[in-house]
Amino acid sequence: MKYRHLFFDLDNTLYDFDTNAYLAMKEAFSELGIINKLPSFDIFFSVYLGINDELWALYREKKIVKDILRVLRFEKSLGEFGVVPDIPFIQIDDLYLKKMTTQTNLFPETIEILTELKKRGYQLHIITNGFKEVQHDKLVNTGLHKFITNVFISEDIKSTKPSHEIFEYSIKSSNARKKESLMIGDSWESDIIGAKNFGIDQVFFNPGKLIIDYENYGEPTFTIEELSQLLTIL
Repeated sequence: MKYRHLFFDLDNTLYDFDTNAYLAMKEAFSELGIINKLPSFDIFFSVYLGINDELWALYREKKIVKDILRVLRFEKSLGEFGVVPDIPFIQIDDLYLKKMTTQTNLFPETIEILTELKKRGYQLHIITNGFKEVQHDKLVNTGLHKFITNVFISEDIKSTKPSHEIFEYSIKSSNARKKESLMIGDSWESDIIGAKNFGIDQVFFNPGKLIIDYENYGEPTFTIEELSQLLTIL
């Protein structure tokens, strides 16, 4: 085997984050009575995703801290619809994150693929930028924890992907060598460029068939549109 250690991103790579976030937020908004104040939850959610992505970019660049991100993503998105909730925005986020851990949708065949990879002798790890209070619960509630040797969360390491530090920490802590390590993720910037800059091979998981400009960084080592294609690569 060329690779022995497989480092997976969690959200939107194994864990169907977008679907689960939609369901969790809809449950939270229904419970809080916010959903009735919106003209359309689907339209709101689309606006929220854009704002959340912008705030996460600032968080990765250390321009805002976690608690500011958690407040602003609802303050800004609800503000777009003129909605002023009866409770603090951080409490909305608390309930949303709580509901998030109960959502267990994975990408198709995830369990079967991880089972086969473990059978083939690979060490499987997670490197995630998600919040520590929910990432472990996601892994347990979906059953993914049974396959994972190490979980590296940016908040614990004080470094977010695509920084050099989080990859270095994860590789060293796993007793892995760069040439035997492979990063698998859906984020071109966080997962693929981060891994490239650190010097390990990458699998770009691109189910949405996003068009990427490879001019500055070159193509990834592998590109897949379905997780099952990993079994062909490996």
